[in-house]
Amino acid sequence: RAFAEFAKQGLGDRVHEALVESCVKTQLVGHISRDATAIKGREKPVAKPPVEKPAPRKKGRPRRGEVREPKAETRLERQCRQSAAEALAELPVYCDVGTKRNSQGYKESWRGYKLHADVNDCCLPISVELTAASLHDSQVAIPLMKITSERVTYLYDLMDAAYDAKPIYEVSRTLGHVPIIDKNSRGKDVIPMAPHEAVRYRERSVAERFNSRLKEEFGARNVMVRGVKKVRLHLMFGVIALFADQVLKLIS
Repeated sequence: RAFAEFAKQGLGDRVHEALVESCVKTQLVGHISRDATAIKGREKPVAKPPVEKPAPRKKGRPRRGEVREPKAETRLERQCRQSAAEALAELPVYCDVGTKRNSQGYKESWRGYKLHADVNDCCLPISVELTAASLHDSQVAIPLMKITSERVTYLYDLMDAAYDAKPIYEVSRTLGHVPIIDKNSRGKDVIPMAPHEAVRYRERSVAERFNSRLKEEFGARNVMVRGVKKVRLHLMFGVIALFADQVLKLIS
């Protein structure tokens, strides 16, 4: 029962945080690349609780004397004023079904979870969070940004088009970083990145290498345990091993 006890105590997260503090804390990090990857589980998906949809807002200008309810605050807007712990506490963390487009443009679905990671230029994972598979990548960007900012000092936030949202830009700048995010066209023409931003954005491939190594070499592709805490510990053991392996490569 040692594994269950380690999972209950959050041993993997504590060891990973200690590694980051001892190896990266005193260094200036140039870029933090943020990305999420699918984690297939071996348990039944949890049925989502029903969501009450607000009544549709009336179109056009209000009549004289008419008072309309303000727009409901979005989760990203709420996260701007929340601490990282408060924001993460609101996110769903259970096994369900997620869907996304692969590199060929086709939709693919999986049953399990989603792992979100902040990776530095040396492919060292600085912050890692596990959520439900159906959660959109952008919903974890702000709390991850705040956690990473407490652990290391860095300059640039690199993210793909899934993170193209105004609150994410604002929080990144408030924390003293420069956000470089690929534009989401949303069916419209967009202004391409400036040449110097495009060069820096290429560094984001390190996040994809991290996801690939974690799955191919450090067990994230074959999760044999069940339950959120045990799945997280299994993944964190892989993250710790990858971190140590990458540090040894850098030293040699």
